[in-house]
Formats: sequence, structure tokens, C-alpha cells
Amino acid sequence: MNGKALPYLLLMPATLFLCVFFLYPFALVAFEAVTRDGAFTLDNFRTMAGSWKFPATVRNTLLLAAIVVPIQLAMALLMASVVSRLETGRSAALYIFAIPLGISDLAAGLIWLAIFDQSGFLNTLLSGLGIVDRPIMFLGYQSKLTIFIAVVLAEIWRATAIMMVILVAGMGLIPREYHEAAEVFGASPWKRFVRITLPLLRPSLQTAIILRVILAFEVFAVVAALGGTNLPVLMGETYNWQFTLQDRNVAAASALLILAISIGFTLFFLRVLRVPREARI
Repeated sequence: MNGKALPYLLLMPATLFLCVFFLYPFALVAFEAVTRDGAFTLDNFRTMAGSWKFPATVRNTLLLAAIVVPIQLAMALLMASVVSRLETGRSAALYIFAIPLGISDLAAGLIWLAIFDQSGFLNTLLSGLGIVDRPIMFLGYQSKLTIFIAVVLAEIWRATAIMMVILVAGMGLIPREYHEAAEVFGASPWKRFVRITLPLLRPSLQTAIILRVILAFEVFAVVAALGGTNLPVLMGETYNWQFTLQDRNVAAASALLILAISIGFTLFFLRVLRVPREARI
């Protein structure tokens, strides 16, 4: 076999996979977003933006990402630091922390629904302690703040492990000699973390933050389980346009908006957390 052709042959399966399952569907969605009855138009985007739910949808999605991702990043750093420092039981701790990764989005939403429901665990606990006389409707249509808090808690519990696993892998690549040398010169654990771990962890931080931000903009099942339509988000409205209102053109426009926001934030974090070539491990 010609040695020059071998790399291209090895890349061919992955290339075909991307073309069939990403590029082709993307082209179809993009075409649907800018056409109506076969003619080019931007009315689909105008219809989407003119919906009375659109401002709240964008606000809720961005607010969820702005609250959830920083909290998850701080918790993932803490969990990864704990796992990396363990001499014994490291694998067990990693598996325990990663348990939520094996639970689907909808299942996670239903678990937290069982906590906040009118007949759920939280009301049972409060009634048993004598704090309340009758169950509280935490997830009622008038309790939008409580629904938002419930979604935030569910997302933090469900997806923090994604970032933790990436950061644990990144910490494992940092040479121990750097920390040992800093310790010899009297650097405190906090200074070693800030001056050594965080700078050398930037490639892993970049990957973890970008992945989590993209997933935060695609939140749907947890919101559907806990809030239904009481907490509109971009992905939920895309589903609503496609299956409830039966307007696939506006649904495609909404999907492109989510893609555009995701690409924008990806480019932002690639720029902010860019690692110079000479600084890489």
C-alpha cells in the first residue's frame, strides 16, 4: 500500500461519519431555516424573535449558563484536587463522583422532581420535622424562581462530573517535580495551586469550560421534567416549534441560533484560555 495514501484511508471512516451525521443534517437545517415554501426568506428568524416567549427564553438560557458553569467549575476543581491528592481509594472516589454521568438528563430531572414535588422527599421531611402544616407546591406555575433554583441544583449535580473527569486527567499530566520544587522554596498549597496547577491546567480548563457551556445552552430534559413550559429555554422552544406548533422552519432557525451562540462562546474561550505553544507541557 502506498504510504502516502495510508493516512487518508485511516481518516476516511471518521470523515464519512462526520459528513453523514453532521454536515448533511446541518445543511438540511440551515436550508430549512432560510427558506419557506422553497423560497429564500428571513421570516423564520423574524417569527422566532417576534414570539412573546423569545426574550424570556434567551434570558433564562444565558442566566442558567452564567450561574451553573462557574459553580460547576469551582466544584470540579475542588473535586479534581481531592481525587488527585488521594494516595489510596482514588479510583473509588473518582467512581463515586462520576456516578451522575451514568444517569440520563431526563432521569436526573425526574430524581429532582421526586425531591421537590408536592408529595416528594423535601415536603415529607419538612412535614416530619413539623416545619410546615401542609405540603408546599415548590414547582407550581407561580414559583418560577423555585423552578429555576431546582433546575440549577439538578444541573450542578448531574453534570459537574463531566468537568471533573477532564480536570483530573489534566492534573495527572502536570509533573510532580514542579510542586516539589515549589514546596522546597516554601510555597503554600494555595500558592502552588494558583501559580502552578491553574496555569498548567489551562488546556484542560479550556476543554472542560467549552464542553460544559455548549451543553448548558442545550439544556432541555431537566427543564422539561422540573418546570415544563413554566421555564422556557432555547432548546425547549426549538422542540415546541418543531413538534407542538409543527413549524420546522422556525425550529431550524432556533437551532441555528443555539449553534451560533455556542460557536461564539467557543471562540471566546479559545481566545481567553489560549495556551502559547512554548508554554505547553
